[in-house]
Amino acid sequence: MPKDFVPVARPHLGQEEVSAAGRAILSGWVTQGPEVAAFEREFADFVGAPHACAVSSGTTALHLALLAVGVHPGDEVITVSHSYIATANSIRYCGALPVFVDIDPATFNLDPRTIEPAVSERTRAILCVHQMGMPCDLRAILEIARKHGLPVVEDAACAIGSEVSWQGQWEKIGKPHGDVACFSFHPRKLLTTGDGGMLTTTDAAIDCKFRLWRQHGMSVPDTVRHSSREVVFESYPELGFNYRLTDIQAAIGREQLKRLPEAISQRRQMAARYRQLLAGVPGLVLPVEPEWARANWQSYCVRLPENTDQREVMQKMLDEGIATRRGIMCAHLEPAYREAATWRCAQVACKTDGSCPNLAESERAQDKGVILPLFSQMPEEQQDRVASALRHACRHPKV
Repeated sequence: MPKDFVPVARPHLGQEEVSAAGRAILSGWVTQGPEVAAFEREFADFVGAPHACAVSSGTTALHLALLAVGVHPGDEVITVSHSYIATANSIRYCGALPVFVDIDPATFNLDPRTIEPAVSERTRAILCVHQMGMPCDLRAILEIARKHGLPVVEDAACAIGSEVSWQGQWEKIGKPHGDVACFSFHPRKLLTTGDGGMLTTTDAAIDCKFRLWRQHGMSVPDTVRHSSREVVFESYPELGFNYRLTDIQAAIGREQLKRLPEAISQRRQMAARYRQLLAGVPGLVLPVEPEWARANWQSYCVRLPENTDQREVMQKMLDEGIATRRGIMCAHLEPAYREAATWRCAQVACKTDGSCPNLAESERAQDKGVILPLFSQMPEEQQDRVASALRHACRHPKV
């Protein structure tokens, strides 16, 4: 890529992470071990959770969370189609059916008003998404969930460091406010370990399940077995998975955790600056932060004017050396979800050509949304270029 190319995202990694990885490598213990345990403690402290369990990805975190709250084959889980496909896939890994509901176009998050019409006798959980780091309306979602006796799993893949106003105080996403919160450490996230994930919960019994299942259902952790002065034979009382995080990754994560406060502060400043730079572009809709939410601004997604073509706008910006991404995908429009047996809508007879009238806001967000470059250490000059290029691209609507 040209030297002045503006990427849509860039992980903030430095010598501190290099040294941390080297420390783990030279220790002789490179798989799940003391670095993972330390990372879990530090992460739990950061979000204010009693328990944090590290796993291999955000997707594996979602899978274990759904299993832990009792999702089984034949069950249904209410969620949004408007999310990375891992959200819906994790439900299907359990043998359950995702029931897709629509989003609030202002926040790109699950619209609580759509939940109750989707509840059936087979509903076992609600899986809400803090999309692009913007907290969803947890208070409204939890009120409905408690009314129907349903657990709530938070897909907080993008939301590390985001906050909600809760009983008069600002609390971090991941405390958690539902039953389990799931995070991702993919390179697009504010905290990255290359790949990886974390589960947080207030329920000690659920945390024990995570720790058992992530390591093949092994009754005795290998850290205990290797440090024992007596011979220990482990057993495998339950079916488990190879969902472990390595100590090399965890060591990097511990350094990334130290960078988070500064990274979030920078992103909040850049989001405010984008709002100033893009004000007044006819028809362009900027993202909204509700008064009860503080986003980490993992992504900054704008909605294009109705008379513009998403692909053309993105191509014009790419021609100017600026990368963008389309709005968040809709799982129900993907080939893997085209068959009727793969998902359900609150109004069953809604599918015709693959689109769904009951998910109109989700589809519009995918087709009209454009994610702009935003990353730690992004120079103001690059933000200026992005805003200028977008303004220019929006002036030339598709005829």
